[in-house]
Amino acid sequence: MRLTTLTLALFPMAAVAAGGGSATPPTPSETTTECAEGQIFDLATQSCMDPAESTNDDSARLDDVRELAYAGYYQAALDVLDTLEDPQAPLALTYYGFSHRKAGRVDLGMAYYDAALAADPNNLLARSYMGQGHVASGDMVLAQAQLTEIRMRGGRATWAEASLVQAITTGSGVSY
Repeated sequence: MRLTTLTLALFPMAAVAAGGGSATPPTPSETTTECAEGQIFDLATQSCMDPAESTNDDSARLDDVRELAYAGYYQAALDVLDTLEDPQAPLALTYYGFSHRKAGRVDLGMAYYDAALAADPNNLLARSYMGQGHVASGDMVLAQAQLTEIRMRGGRATWAEASLVQAITTGSGVSY
């Protein structure tokens, strides 16, 4: 089955954020609407605080990372990632890769994608972002290899596939 233009139209690329492969952007929270730069909203205290002081669990912190990355605050996203209880979780490694790559540290970002895939070879989000990184660096052969892996691992008609197809077709990936 080939990904058609109609299928691509069903995946609103401009609305897809870093993380989870969701076709909807994160809803802005107090982290990006009220907190000072470098702070996140702590759910228990209902206040803004430094990520290291927050009582939020890893799931809530990863939501903050996704929101910060979507907003283009890559260093702030990295700072939150550094406070995770499990920074070696595949999704955390994927976010590290994305944030470093988008902040201009492409080689470091690719190393994190490699680590994410070593931890979970079926991590379609890491494969898509890695493929988009290859597109950005002009290596269409490696980008296509990631697209093939996504499809072979059950990722047809997912955001991971659609966003990488868009990157291969247009020459640029999603901008967040």
